[in-house]
Amino acid sequence: MVPVGSFSLHTAVPDAQRRAIPGNCKDVQKEREPHVFLSKEEVKEKIQSYNSSVTDKLKMTLNANGIYTGFIKVQMELCRPITVQSSQSQGRCAHSNNETAFYLPDGCVNTLHISSTNTVREVIEALLKKFFVADNPAKFALYKRCHKEDQVYTCKLSDREHPLYLRLVAGPRTEMLSFVLREHETGEVMWEAFSIPELQNFLRILDKEENDQLQILKNRYAAYRGKLEEALRGVFKPG
Repeated sequence: MVPVGSFSLHTAVPDAQRRAIPGNCKDVQKEREPHVFLSKEEVKEKIQSYNSSVTDKLKMTLNANGIYTGFIKVQMELCRPITVQSSQSQGRCAHSNNETAFYLPDGCVNTLHISSTNTVREVIEALLKKFFVADNPAKFALYKRCHKEDQVYTCKLSDREHPLYLRLVAGPRTEMLSFVLREHETGEVMWEAFSIPELQNFLRILDKEENDQLQILKNRYAAYRGKLEEALRGVFKPG
């Protein structure tokens, strides 16, 4: 199991807007960078260099068995809502199937404490478990975002890659390397991959957002009508 450190999650609220990817970001499917084997002494030197550059106290620790532990930050960029298992204490948020769907807010970043042996797949599973997400982990992918030559490149990581190794090699600066959780890019949405409760939750969200937008339009036209009626009363006022 992946050891999980501190998580920072804002209250999730329904939001119909899709998450926008920055214009200078380019999704690339390029050849994987080889995982260079590092000796224990090389790992020790890199960790010392890494810790000397850390500014947020999230340092790495080398254990006697050669395995090292540290922290990574993962930004959530999810376009579709996640299905969360609701506890009894959540009351009005829980549905009859004890699940509810939420859109995560923009800019949601989570900090995980992991080891050098943890894979991308284990990191994804740890994120979902921490948030009690009922969705299949296979629906999600972890990406690395790198800055090169004034461009931002986003590359999907394979399930067997080790995020903490990538963090160690890149250094602690997140502007040089950061991690992003997204849905798998499959082109069209494969609705058959979702369960019946998930689809029902999506419909609830759409119904609520449709009603909210309808009420906004009604209020706008009511205010416009009131101003017109007021203007007409002024024109035809006896005098």
